[in-house]
Amino acid sequence: MTSDSPEPTAVSAPAESQQQQPKQQQLKQQQPLAWTHKAARAFSSPTIYPPTLPYECGGAREYSSYLLYALILGVPYMLKRIFGFSLGTYFVLTAILALPIGGLSLLAHSWIVSAPTEQICALPNEPLESYITILDKELKAKYHGGSKIPMELFFESYFDGDIDLNGDALTIFEKRYDWAFFPITIRVAKFFVLQWIPELLWHSKKQDETQVRDHYDRGDDFYAAFLGGRMVYTSGLVGDPSKRETLEELQDNKMRDVCERMQMRPGDRHLDIGCGWGTLVSFAAKNYGTESVGVTLGRNQTAFGNQRAAQWGVGDSARVLCMDYRDIPRRPRYHRITCLEMAEHVGVRKFQEFLLQVRDMLEDDGLFYLQIAGLRGAWQYEDFSWGLFMAKYIFPGADASCPLNWVIGQLETAGFEVRTTETIGVHYSVTLGRWYENWMGNKEQIMKKYGKRWFRIWEIFLAWSIIIARQGSSTCYQILAHKNRNAFDRSALMRQPIGYGMSSGSG
Repeated sequence: MTSDSPEPTAVSAPAESQQQQPKQQQLKQQQPLAWTHKAARAFSSPTIYPPTLPYECGGAREYSSYLLYALILGVPYMLKRIFGFSLGTYFVLTAILALPIGGLSLLAHSWIVSAPTEQICALPNEPLESYITILDKELKAKYHGGSKIPMELFFESYFDGDIDLNGDALTIFEKRYDWAFFPITIRVAKFFVLQWIPELLWHSKKQDETQVRDHYDRGDDFYAAFLGGRMVYTSGLVGDPSKRETLEELQDNKMRDVCERMQMRPGDRHLDIGCGWGTLVSFAAKNYGTESVGVTLGRNQTAFGNQRAAQWGVGDSARVLCMDYRDIPRRPRYHRITCLEMAEHVGVRKFQEFLLQVRDMLEDDGLFYLQIAGLRGAWQYEDFSWGLFMAKYIFPGADASCPLNWVIGQLETAGFEVRTTETIGVHYSVTLGRWYENWMGNKEQIMKKYGKRWFRIWEIFLAWSIIIARQGSSTCYQILAHKNRNAFDRSALMRQPIGYGMSSGSG
């Protein structure tokens, strides 16, 4: 392994991003507003984008499962009594109506739920006009002063140009609970039923290809405007919380961490599924001597990745192929398989099939590294709003973002043993913050080429996601696994306990 990371040679972070640093530093250094709990402490790391109003939203804790069960059993029973249905018909009705009743109860509850009483901060109760300017007359007549606007209605109207922000998006979103709330609207429910569920159930090769190419073949300059020179569209890792590392340092930290966890060695056959622009493929080949192959459906990503491998001098040992993951040749097997934030797009229905394919492609003594975005089980309604926004605008088809217990269960069912698991949501928040700074620094060039709507969609995505990842609504898991075989050398993965070698104070 070489001590220095390869320098970016293809696409660099635009210079305009540097001009935003003073402004963004001011955003980072804002003090929390009206925190009332004595135990609340400011975030200590200068690399974190700290909250100014960490308010809690209603959700799973306020939603009564007992009431849900009563509705699922009671509504069909009422129909049975009214129409004189038989007992068998009652059971059939109960099975048919359970899902619609559950969905409607969730929708209704999202409009009436109260915020949890346990809060560490108080809302400032500023008028809506302090945060946003509504340009549409009908919308303005309905939402003004002390009223709050549904978040879904806000961002749809903002994208359409019917609302403007009164300042920086991140600053305003940090105080979103003072001007917005998070009900499940009819439009959200319609998207969920008519698009999200069919995509979840289908996930054909053609569907995945269309979604990926529509998204990632938009233009490399579009993504370079926030990803910078490394062109890595996954979470970086903070190496030193006591300082403010650059985006490139965060991503180099992550790529080294992956390669070290995977114990990559010269000559290892390495497969990166969903490799994006192929940076990890070239990085592993250059720094660890691997024979690395990346797979993506993006045509632009394929061309970029192979060009980068050539520029970094590893064109013979690193290559990117444009193909569906289901078409990857299974022989010869690979010593190391990585999959960084692509498995979400496999989908819930196909996930077990995907893992069985990975297991078949992996050598018996090989290692599998899965980095996957996930959601917290103790959900809040804001989590739903953000998740469906992401599914509609940012990552369509990525329905396998689930709580950690589901992912672990899938891995174990497929015959893997999970060796280590890390939750890196706070690292993702920092990474998203650097992306946001780059994006805002390139506002003019993006709007000139791609228009105001595309700029605003990514502006909201990045600003809101900084908060979502920091507060745990959505996070990211790093999972190291191997085949669960009796002969596997588990001692090769042993590590020293934290604090090993320190005095116990008892001798």
